[in-house]
Amino acid sequence: MNMDPPQISRRTLIKQTAVLIVGSSLPIRAAFAKGKPLNSAQATDIRDPQAFVRIDANNVVTVISKHIEFGQGAYTGMATLIAEELDADWSQIVVEAAPVNMALYGNKVLGGIQGTGGSSAIADAYTAMRMIGATARLMLVQAAAKSWKVAESEITVEKGIIAHPASQRTANFGKFAPVAAHLPIPSPALVKLKPTANFKLIGKGLGTLHRVDSRSKTDGTAQFTQDIHEPNMLTVVIKKSPRFGGTVKSFDATEARKIKGVVDVKQIKSGVAVYALNTWAAIRGREKLVVVWDDSHAEKRSSHELFAEFRSIAQKAGISAAKHGDLDKAFKEADKVITSEYSFPFLAHAPMEPLDGYVFWDGKQANARYGCQIPTLDQPQFCKILGLPPEQVHIETILAGGSFGRRIDLGGSPLGDDLAVDMASAVKALGPGHGVKVVWTREDDIQGGWYRPMILHTFKAAIQGGKITAWSNTVTGQSFVAGTAFNGMMNHGVDPLMVEGSQETPYNFPHFSCDTHIVPTKVSVTSLRSVAGTHAVHAVESFLDELLDETKQDPIKGRLVLMEKSSRYVGVLQAVAKAANWNGAGPVNGRARGVGVAKAFNTYVAQIAEVSIGADGIPKVHKVWCAVDCGVVVNPDIVRAQIQGGIAFGLGMALYGQITLDKGIPQQSNFHNYRQLRINEMPEIEVIIVPSTEAPTGVGELGVPTIAPAVGNALARLGRSRKTLSLPFVQATQA
Repeated sequence: MNMDPPQISRRTLIKQTAVLIVGSSLPIRAAFAKGKPLNSAQATDIRDPQAFVRIDANNVVTVISKHIEFGQGAYTGMATLIAEELDADWSQIVVEAAPVNMALYGNKVLGGIQGTGGSSAIADAYTAMRMIGATARLMLVQAAAKSWKVAESEITVEKGIIAHPASQRTANFGKFAPVAAHLPIPSPALVKLKPTANFKLIGKGLGTLHRVDSRSKTDGTAQFTQDIHEPNMLTVVIKKSPRFGGTVKSFDATEARKIKGVVDVKQIKSGVAVYALNTWAAIRGREKLVVVWDDSHAEKRSSHELFAEFRSIAQKAGISAAKHGDLDKAFKEADKVITSEYSFPFLAHAPMEPLDGYVFWDGKQANARYGCQIPTLDQPQFCKILGLPPEQVHIETILAGGSFGRRIDLGGSPLGDDLAVDMASAVKALGPGHGVKVVWTREDDIQGGWYRPMILHTFKAAIQGGKITAWSNTVTGQSFVAGTAFNGMMNHGVDPLMVEGSQETPYNFPHFSCDTHIVPTKVSVTSLRSVAGTHAVHAVESFLDELLDETKQDPIKGRLVLMEKSSRYVGVLQAVAKAANWNGAGPVNGRARGVGVAKAFNTYVAQIAEVSIGADGIPKVHKVWCAVDCGVVVNPDIVRAQIQGGIAFGLGMALYGQITLDKGIPQQSNFHNYRQLRINEMPEIEVIIVPSTEAPTGVGELGVPTIAPAVGNALARLGRSRKTLSLPFVQATQA
């Protein structure tokens, strides 16, 4: 097979296809499928808008998105920003993923790496993508003015039609694409953005514009990794140690090779790989493998042993993350000192599409196709294992069926290997000239780690004169930053992603301390949707409610007293209280209400949950009100959908989510014992979007942090302990 890249210049491509490319690289799916690479991105100046828009002679506007689409609406968001300023007709918009090029497609919110995460897509792209759309519009106007020999000021653009009203001439974008393609890129000073009053798409809902990925996902034409079936492709599943840190001592593949469809079995970096003609044969072959594991360096402790170690360590002062006032004096003078503890188990992300990826390697270059969340992390792993320079490792990002943090690939770090290492190792072991699709099963995903870390929060507070005068919070657990590609985030021994939401709360305490202990384990861990918010907000909001109960304060009024009056926290708390007609926490008619407030990724959110106890003893959440302040809203319907999804995700984790280790081995394996929220358990949800002129911030993770404490605080009014929900509830009550 000829593996040489297509030899075609950018200008030649423009001349041959008559397109306006406000973009420096053109993804070519057909070439990629045959093992040929994408054209290399040629623009090097990030200010050059030639990277994000392509307009062809058929009037199709293709938006190149640097943010992956895994259900959160990023493609629609990117398209909306460009289409707004371009004045394109929504029906002519399609979206493709950007190739790997950190210089062009870096995410400034994430420090410049190319990737999606931290609810950053809209925050990162809002102004930049609008500028690109406006620049492309100006180039089309200049081309029309040149062709029609009229002044640019006489040209109008609306819904994809360029017009000169005075002469009644009109044309679509495609007509002027060839001319515009040869014009110089206008200076940013000449590019004018619309005032918000003139927006026709930004701020509008799905009644005005449909999601760009809806049709293909509905009619089955959407491409996910499992849909890839290339000629001569082999499917690979990998048998890994049941314990984290375990390695292969020896293996016997005699019986595995007898399974029809199994082609080969090889030991690779992370375990033993079974290569087969299809997924079922690969799985059956793996079942027949006999592997002897070396557990001499594996994690062998059980969950209860880890928590016991955390508790012991937490008795001592940790590394300070934040501190002010004189806690010793405050505790000495207090009328009462309250202590409390909240423990949080390992959690699996459990996206509906487990990890998988396709890669073709010919010995000189590699072409991967999968739902890649952070190309900047993944590409070097392919380079290292295959011995290739970055320009010879090409990644085509396709749709992914969820992530929640799971597709952030930290493999190759001290925490272990992940998908990119699996793909590179599997294709290398087989040899050049082959394509392989590596598939993780649901069991591989649930038992394979990269969990939300186990965390222990210990609190101590002082009450004097009916007021909370001192607050101390010790956070103990495993870091997923230390020693990884994100090690640079460490701040004098403090992992900021362990203490966010703990070192800075919505409340003003005269005396305050947050310290932390990092306790290493061999378990592979990473961020989970809302990161530390999954435990910190839960713990902080629950302990605060304990203190408000102790001081006989209303949960809403008591919080407002502790907040700065001008704070955006106040805005969302008052908005949610108004929507819920808050007149106390209850209980009334067997139902009680609880509240939670948080800020994450610069978005503010407050929730109220109305809860009862079912006949089976499991909480029934009837309704959730959620107020969100995320700055300027690009699409309110997607905001509501993301908040609703986050609430369902967080509620399922609070009620059922827990990974437990028994002598180092995960005990959960699939949805039968790693329970998810069911449709009949979904509460009614009312989302209140607080109007704002602030810069846009993210919402993809913001439904998660406050649902668990809101439900737990309601349960406390019903005579149940808040703390059972952090274990989580069902496992805690059954224990």
